[in-house]
Formats: sequence, C-alpha cells, structure tokens
Amino acid sequence: MATKEHEKMTKRVFLEAHNIKNPYFGFGQFNYHLIKGLYNANISDFKIVLHVKDIAKLKAEFGDYFEYKKYYSFRRYPLFRIRKKYEIWHSLNQNIKIEPQSYCPYILTVHDVNFIDEVSNNPEHDRNIRFQEKLNRSSAITYISEYAKTSTHQHFNVPNVPEYVIHNGNPIQSTDINANFVPRQTTTRPFLFTIGECTPRKNFHTLVDMLKELPDYDLVISGNKNTDYARQELAERIKSNHLEKRVILTDKISDIEKHYYLKNCSAFMFPSLREGFGIPPIEAMRFGKPVFLSNNTSLPEIGGKHAFYWDHYESKYMAEVFTEGMKNYRAKKEWFSKQYIAHAKSFDWDEAALRYASVYVSLF
Repeated sequence: MATKEHEKMTKRVFLEAHNIKNPYFGFGQFNYHLIKGLYNANISDFKIVLHVKDIAKLKAEFGDYFEYKKYYSFRRYPLFRIRKKYEIWHSLNQNIKIEPQSYCPYILTVHDVNFIDEVSNNPEHDRNIRFQEKLNRSSAITYISEYAKTSTHQHFNVPNVPEYVIHNGNPIQSTDINANFVPRQTTTRPFLFTIGECTPRKNFHTLVDMLKELPDYDLVISGNKNTDYARQELAERIKSNHLEKRVILTDKISDIEKHYYLKNCSAFMFPSLREGFGIPPIEAMRFGKPVFLSNNTSLPEIGGKHAFYWDHYESKYMAEVFTEGMKNYRAKKEWFSKQYIAHAKSFDWDEAALRYASVYVSLF
C-alpha cells in the first residue's frame, strides 16, 4: 500500500526521445547524451520516463533508473496519442510528431529552424504550421544556441513563456585511443578532416575546390555518402579537380575511427551553411586541433574567438584563410591547443542535464 501511494505521489517527466534510435545523426546524439547526463545526475526528486523504441538496449545501460514506454509509430496520429498524463512532457526536438493526448506542462527543445530555408518559408506549409502549434503548446522553450533562439523569434510567433538557452555538451571526454589502431581508410600524407551528413547544407564541395590550392594536404570526409549530393555534386568536384587520390569519402564511421581522424588530422574543416549548434568543431577542439568554420548561424557562437572563419567560399580565399590560420596556429601551437581544449571542456553534458532538470522542477 505504501509503495502504491509513493508511486502516486512521484512526479514523472516524460521524455519523447525516440530519435535516440539514430546514433549517427545530431538528434540521436542529443537524445542519448542528455539521457546519459540525467542518469549521471542521479535525480531522486522525480522519475523520468523514456519514450523509445529499443527499451532493452537502454535498460541494459541504465537499468531501472528510468521508466520506459515503448515507442510505436502510430502514436503520431491524434486518435492514438498517449493518454496518460505526466507532470511534464519534454519534446526533445522540434520535428517530433508524437504529442500528448491532453494538456500537461510541455517543454519544447528547438535545435534549429533550418526547415524555413530547406523546406518552405510559407507560414501555411504543414511543417511550419506543426512547429507553430508546438510553440503554442509550450509551457517553456529551451534552445541549444542563441542562434536557434534568435532565428525562431525571427520566423515564428513565440509565446510569452520562460525561455532558456542550454548549450549541448561535448560527447568526447577522453582523447586516448589504441596506439596501434588504424582505420580502414586513411592516408600517409597530412590531411584535413570533416564529418557530417553529406547534404548541400554541409557545403563539403567547397573543401574539395579549396584542396586543389593546397597540394600538400589530403582531405577525409566522413558521413553518409549514399546521398544525391555525395553521388553528384561531391563526386563531380572530385573528378573535375582530379583529386580522386587525395579525397577520401569514408561513409559513416565508428567513434574510434572518428577519434583517430581527429587526433591525427592537421586541422578540422566545417564550412556548413546552417547549424543550430555544431558539435563536430568542439569535438576537434577537445583534441587541441585548429578549426576552420563558416562565419554564420551558430558557428561563431560555438567556435569561439580562437577558431578561424571563412566569410565566403571562393576556393583561393578559403585556402588563404587556412594557410594564414595554420601559420598563426603553428607559431603558438601549445597556447592555441590549450585554449581549444579548455573551450571544448566548457561544453559539458552533465551540466546541461542539470539545467534541463531545473527547468522540469520550475514547472511542477
């Protein structure tokens, strides 16, 4: 009887987290590392319920610390929405179609509103209507960057509710790897490294064009290469610049492969056109590596004052920024590396999780 009474009194926070099933994508990474941070926080004031597809996998890692509710895709439809009421419902990203059946305090995390540029800027488009409805439902809104907050206010009507900017953490805690490890694809020459989904937004073809101005370097691009952009735009640039032997497209890679490339690259490149946050640059900084970034969206906010930035993407200009940046880096390599590592460590998932927990508590 006492146990049942306790269960009735325990407040429950529902995390709509089914995107954790995609570990190679940004949303999947966000879901997993926030959940792990909440686990590390050892919270006893309330119970967290994870809405996920693969319960067994998460339960093997986190045990009974969390409660679990099985994800089914039919829950996207209004008739089949989850009826149970929770003290807090947290929608972990703005694209999720799963919604509660009835009212409960609702937190929305906004990663970016890039769909305005990539899908449609028409307010009547289904995607934009759905996002506005999520905003209207919200009791509080969290953003992963100041840029995400600013752009949301620019394009949508944001309700008068508490808003918080909570930066993502850096998932790389240790830079140690097996000294004997060598990835399946690599080069014996100095190389530049980048990682991400091979889509037009990542702008990787500009690195290929830049590479022809930098004969002493190869380029490693990691990420899903089974895309139209990789097969057409990237492949065409590689061929037209005669760089087939100097550009390595690895496809998706494991964490240890990523760590190898970050540890051994000469520099990290990230010419992305739009990022709500951009974790890869701070992962590279954790290894003390110089990073070269687009000077737009969230990247100056995340990259900080010691990163190097491109204002546009003409190949000779990009090569000049790189060459000058590397000259500065090498002149004070130890100092730059210390600055990068300290900056990377300032993005902490455990601290971010505690901030999310305080948002939950504020709505009880």
